[in-house]
Amino acid sequence: MTQNIYDDPAFFAGYSQLPRSIDGLEAAPEWPALRAFLPPLAGRRVLDLGCGFGWFCRWAADEGAAAVLGVDLSERMLARARAETSAAVVRYGRADLEDFAPQPGAFDLIYSSLAFHYVADLRRLLAAAHAGLVPGGRLVFSIEHPIHTAPMQPGWLDVGGRKSWPVDSYMEEGPRTTDWLAPGVIKQHRTIGTHVALLIGAGFRVAALVEWAPSLEDLAAHPDWAGERERPPFLLVACDRPEG
Repeated sequence: MTQNIYDDPAFFAGYSQLPRSIDGLEAAPEWPALRAFLPPLAGRRVLDLGCGFGWFCRWAADEGAAAVLGVDLSERMLARARAETSAAVVRYGRADLEDFAPQPGAFDLIYSSLAFHYVADLRRLLAAAHAGLVPGGRLVFSIEHPIHTAPMQPGWLDVGGRKSWPVDSYMEEGPRTTDWLAPGVIKQHRTIGTHVALLIGAGFRVAALVEWAPSLEDLAAHPDWAGERERPPFLLVACDRPEG
């Protein structure tokens, strides 16, 4: 079973104060790039894996999706998602992504934001996602960039007065335990190559892969993002289930 850190009271309280938890998708700096991967949603059936507070589910409903299912392991996250959602096309369910499998061919789009790096058996989940899509369907997801997850002791270093991110143990895949909002948070480190291989092995065609970091234009509007130019915080991926 995936570590249910989001139901830890201290973690949940801290997570609830993040900008993206307060203001939703528009407060997530990577959202414009991720949104560009999405097909038109009018009339589509959408699945959000690790839906959290339901921001994307509500956005998909506003975009005209015919049906939206959001699943998450955290009861606290789901409770807020349900309380803040009024669209009849949206429903939520509790599920552990380690063993969750959608109905075959039930969805046109599967979306996931910053959840797959918690999943130990990603191979199984990607195979289940492939089966859950119609031919021609799309999977769009974001994860913490493997450079971000690689260090055994993640954290900025001061090297000659300049911030530097350690990239040790990059090729040593597996769990990493970090102190982020609460002690003992477990994430799974995989290389970019492994992610691509798992996607291809599941039958997907990789359509786009972006190592997201703020642009110079972003920094003009958000100077506080400057540190993220030192190493990309997110990996964004779009892939398709081929037709035929």
